[in-house]
Parts: sequence; structure tokens; C-alpha cells
Amino acid sequence: MEFLPGIFNFDIHGLLNNIVNYIGFESPLDVIRAIFDIGIVAYVIYRIILLVKETRAWQLIKGLLFIAIVSYLSKILKLDTVNYILTSAIQITAIAVVVLFQPELRRGLEQIGRSKFSDFFNFEESSIRIQTTAMIEEIVKACTELARTNTGALIVIERETKIGEIINSGIQLNSSISAELIMNIFVPNTPLHDGALVIRENKIKSASCFLPLTDNPNLSKELGTRHRAALGITEVSDSISIVVSEETGKISFALNGGLTRNLTPDTLRKALNKNLLDDTTPNKKLNLWKVKSK
Repeated sequence: MEFLPGIFNFDIHGLLNNIVNYIGFESPLDVIRAIFDIGIVAYVIYRIILLVKETRAWQLIKGLLFIAIVSYLSKILKLDTVNYILTSAIQITAIAVVVLFQPELRRGLEQIGRSKFSDFFNFEESSIRIQTTAMIEEIVKACTELARTNTGALIVIERETKIGEIINSGIQLNSSISAELIMNIFVPNTPLHDGALVIRENKIKSASCFLPLTDNPNLSKELGTRHRAALGITEVSDSISIVVSEETGKISFALNGGLTRNLTPDTLRKALNKNLLDDTTPNKKLNLWKVKSK
């Protein structure tokens, strides 16, 4: 075992000097400067990602990254035709990105201008599960009372797919969730009652929002604009929609382009718990969400 010390008998100081010289650092100050430089760039990228994830533009960025990766692989594998097409597409897309992301860029710059310095270092976390459970109870309580009084309502709960465009179409609230506030928003003939209320991250983000209407030709003629809007948003995102009918007071639940009607407070609570607390496979479609015409 005497040969072991000889194996590890090398000049560590000389090795570190060689690495530093190879990278181009001439002093410890250069190392600190490089770390600071990389840290700033990494943090700026992190903040940009947070801004982009607020909208469906995030899906477009993931698509662009996929194209870039495939283009790189095609170059390595010498698939010249594929590489040429994808490279040309990337060059054109680089110009189109400015146009496609114009609202996000403008909103991001406005947000940076409004933000305080302390906001950039706010990493406070809370118990999401507890907040979600409390949110579900407030929604069920509000829908129960709205159904009892035949007050029309449309509530959208954002999940993985961001619907920032929908949120920005309404009146920004960014308030805590309470049954009383939800009921007050949908009081007839008030400024916020017409349109959808959108919930994001256990907050009421916006009210009186405009939603896309479904083009599903198989819907019952009994369904009005609220139900069609509830289905429309679930067809373009993984959001959950809850509708209280103004005519009948019945509660409906929309998910994945399907609609379940005539829910009781208990079945509404179970549906929300299933999809917001217990659902580990969000893309799995259940028979519960088939369109019912009765």
C-alpha cells in the first residue's frame, strides 16, 4: 500500500494555476468578477422565464427550443435537408418572435418599471395544498349560494397552461378568495358581473374577463353563452370552469372540452378535489367529463 501516497502526490497549487491560466483569469478579482457576471446573467434569464410563463407564450418557446434541438441533432447526423429547413425556420422565427411576443415584452418591461428592488428577492413560499383546500371550500360555498338565488356566474381556475391573455382582458383584482367576494362580483347589474372570474395560484386575478366560445356542434340548445364560454376555455387550455345557470340555478363543471351539469355542492367539491388536489395525471380524461344534454 506504499504506492498510494505516490499516486496522490501531485502539485494541487500548480494544477489550479494551470486551470486559472487556461480560463484567462489573472487574479482572484477576475474570478469574483466572472462569478458576479454569470450570476447577473442567470438571474436575468430566470426573471425573463417567470415573465414569459405568465402567458401561453411559454408553450411557443418550448416549441422553438424543440426545433433548435432537432436542428442541432440533424447537423450532427448529417441530415442536410432537415437541417437546412430547420435552420431557415429558426432564422425566420427569430424575426417573428418580436412580433409574436410583443404583448409579453411590453408587459414585462412595464412590470419591471413598477417593481421595487425588494420584489426581485421575494422567495416567500406558503402551503399550496392548504390554500387550495381553503379555496375549494370558498368556491363551493359561493356557488351554493349563487345557485340558491339563481344568480349567474362563471369561474375559471387556471392550472398548468397559463391564460394571461384572458386575465388581461378583464379587470385586475389580485385579491384573496372568499365566498362573499365571489358572490358580490356576480351580483346582477354591477360592473363586474358580466364575464368570467379567473383564479390563478389561489388568488382572484381578474373579473369580467372575455372567454373564447366553443364551436362544438353537439351541445344542447339549452346552453347559453356562459356554458359555451366555459367549454371554450377548457378546449384551449387545461383550466377548470364552473358555471351557475341564471335560468335554472344549476351548477356545471367543465374540463377538457367536456361539461357535467346538475352538480350538488358535494359533487362539486369532489370534482375540484379530484382535479386540484389528488390529480397526478392531468391529461387523463375521465368519463365524468363527457357532455351531458340533460
